[in-house]
Amino acid sequence: MKEKFLKYQAKTTPNPLGLEIKKAKGSYIWDKSGKKYLDFVAGVSVNTLGHRHPKVIKEIKKQLKKYLHVMVYGEYIQKPAVELCENIINKLPNKLEVIYLTNSGTEAIEGALKLAKKSTGRRELIAAKNSYHGSTQGALSLLGIEKQKKGYEPLLPEIKFIRFNNIDDLNLITDKTAAVVLETIQGGAGFILPKKNYLELVKKKCENVGALLVLDEIQPGFGRTGKLFGFEHFKVIPDIIVMGKGMGGGLPIGAFCSSKKIMKLLEDKPKLGHISTFGGNPIIAASALATIKTIYKENLMDSINKKEKLFRDKLKHPLIKKINGKGLMLAIIFDDKSTANTLIINAIDKGLILFWLLWEKKAVRISPPLNISDKEINKGCDIIISILNKITIV
Repeated sequence: MKEKFLKYQAKTTPNPLGLEIKKAKGSYIWDKSGKKYLDFVAGVSVNTLGHRHPKVIKEIKKQLKKYLHVMVYGEYIQKPAVELCENIINKLPNKLEVIYLTNSGTEAIEGALKLAKKSTGRRELIAAKNSYHGSTQGALSLLGIEKQKKGYEPLLPEIKFIRFNNIDDLNLITDKTAAVVLETIQGGAGFILPKKNYLELVKKKCENVGALLVLDEIQPGFGRTGKLFGFEHFKVIPDIIVMGKGMGGGLPIGAFCSSKKIMKLLEDKPKLGHISTFGGNPIIAASALATIKTIYKENLMDSINKKEKLFRDKLKHPLIKKINGKGLMLAIIFDDKSTANTLIINAIDKGLILFWLLWEKKAVRISPPLNISDKEINKGCDIIISILNKITIV
């Protein structure tokens, strides 16, 4: 199978990990030999409830017996999609009233960019350095690492970049700006939190010049930080929120959300201002709805701060410079990338799945399922410390 994988399936890097998966359940993954791995990554923040949560599987099976895809997005009334939108909207601030369902986070970013331009009549977009919002052409245009975009130009024009958490750079936001697009917590850069009242100041500047604030919640969203969305920690309400990853219970989904007034602009002049064939797919919507209901029914967000503290208490070692992030969106930061690489590779051998971040090469990602047990956290952290101890000895 590995030979076929390398031969037929396009790769994203020259040397993929190549773990051949047999099954997955809860906080664990098994490879083809039957070896069991504790999953501290959750499919890169996707598997909010772990792998194959029984309530999610139950709702998928129920929907399978009714219908799969029946029509392109927005024409037929499909109960799972409607109830999913209703459930999320009822948990959001009043100004966020309507959701457009997509197939992925990056597709949702594309929709949000179009919506911001249509709403303001402007073309200029502002993003942050070291940002990541996806790999499609519009999202790639907002990517804050220039070398990552080489070979794919021309991209969208009139893009400016500001430094995340830098107040002086807010002067770049003017009456020519359609939108400022920020990750609520910068992911690829090292799980960087907004400092003090940074997001409040960005929002105030946007309001002063008539620009929109778009917050990318693709990673922090759906309980990972201890609240449904990360922005709830920072006293700010975005004009457009983008979501994905942990929303779908393990199935591909994304969405962007705004006010009725703004969202209505996609309906006319021209009609079909944004189109999706598979957005709102009933199977995926059923999975997403089961996921968000379970997050609340099992009070999973109530335990996130406690679990974060457990990670921080257990992961104390001379090689660990600091731990960035919030909740179960954590990044161990080392002094060099070699230590990060050694930890990730050796952890796989010891039955623990860790992973890299996109841009911060000295970081190791920890983003486990929200329902991971304290026992599992202790087990994984013990493995990490044991590996670091050997590196220290060497």
